[in-house]
Amino acid sequence: MISVVLMISVSSGSGLSQYTNVKNTLNQIHFTSLYPKNKNGQTYGSAAYATSPETEPDLILATGVDGTEGYLLKKDMDGEQPKTPEEAIAIQNSRSPDGRDIPLYDKDGETAIGVFRVGGK
Repeated sequence: MISVVLMISVSSGSGLSQYTNVKNTLNQIHFTSLYPKNKNGQTYGSAAYATSPETEPDLILATGVDGTEGYLLKKDMDGEQPKTPEEAIAIQNSRSPDGRDIPLYDKDGETAIGVFRVGGK
């Protein structure tokens, strides 16, 4: 009986691993097939279709402060990422209550066409 339980346990662990691999593969297929790529190889489109932050496009569809529709660079939107809790607090304390402006691009990811405000009122 114990050997059967061990076999089931090993089998279940393997199945979970296979499930995770299949899920990751499907997410990657979803990501690469859903978003078109520009001439620079950057994906672009709405982040509403992403299944996780990792599957968001490189250029995220957004509307600028003046109503212009364009794309944000994901790395600009994400902003500076802290490496320690102390850095996180320092970044948070340095932020303006009015938010910060980042460029809004054409789908080429190079041509700035407006401004998008992150945070603030």
